[in-house]
Amino acid sequence: MNPTIDIEVQAHNFATDMQAALASASKQISPKYFYDAKGSLLFDQICELPEYYPTRTEWAVLEQYAPQMAECLGADIDLIEFGAGSLRKVRLLLDALMAQKTPPKSYVPIDISGAHLAESSLQLQKQYPALGVTTWVSDYSQALVLPPALMQANRRRMGFFPGSSLGNFAPGEALAFMTQAAQMLGGGGLLVGVDLVKDPQVLHAAYNDQQGITAAFNLNLLARANRELGADFDLNAFAHYAFYEPRHQRIEMHLQSLRAQHVRLLGQTYSFREGETLHTENSYKYTLDSLHQLAKQAGFEVGIHWTDSQQQFCVQWLIAP
Repeated sequence: MNPTIDIEVQAHNFATDMQAALASASKQISPKYFYDAKGSLLFDQICELPEYYPTRTEWAVLEQYAPQMAECLGADIDLIEFGAGSLRKVRLLLDALMAQKTPPKSYVPIDISGAHLAESSLQLQKQYPALGVTTWVSDYSQALVLPPALMQANRRRMGFFPGSSLGNFAPGEALAFMTQAAQMLGGGGLLVGVDLVKDPQVLHAAYNDQQGITAAFNLNLLARANRELGADFDLNAFAHYAFYEPRHQRIEMHLQSLRAQHVRLLGQTYSFREGETLHTENSYKYTLDSLHQLAKQAGFEVGIHWTDSQQQFCVQWLIAP
């Protein structure tokens, strides 16, 4: 586990970014701060909701086509998963690789939530005792850094980036991430999952579930600030607000202030007008053309892709020369 990304460093980054967001005229913070231990568990619950199609749709695509994906990945590889979370989807790839007698030499799950990653990795290691697992707690939205031993290994590196997390990046950020990934994975490749443009009503329902789990996930950001930073957010004074923005082809998630109010955080006071929002997430949706254009611009060669029958979700194979 990366010793440089510890609790104190994460708390400092969270504090700095939250202060900057609240002080801004247009309040916005990175969605990476959703994923403390509680937020990660809430997201796992979101993935099981009937309205939230991306997880089950991507799972079905992976389940059906994992043998073909394993052929693309090949043998004698280091498999690196970005934003690994609960490590559920990678099991389909691992099973397919092992069925073809080409198990990876090592598996490196990368995630910002260290506690959740440690628990998930422990369960994975029990299921695959012969697999070398190196957990790496890191913010992959920043500079991509791998364990030194992996950087020194003379093997092909293959990336796995499921869950449509690429959509959380703004276009410039997505290009920066993909460019770094193409360089890191040079000689290998990347399997990336993306949510495709579709009926806005389907998108709206996916981010506004009837059980309110997505609302709890969104509001947990404020609860986390209260727990970790000593803030005094009144969670009853904010509401979950999510909608599809067609001009940018993205879902926007916000926390809307229900009244004019003041919030204390680390000795400072910040104001919210009634109706003002803290913008917590963007989730960009792609077409195949826009995804391929991004990949080529980042330095990848576009390979085969797999989708479900309704063209809701795509898993794309990209080759890193």
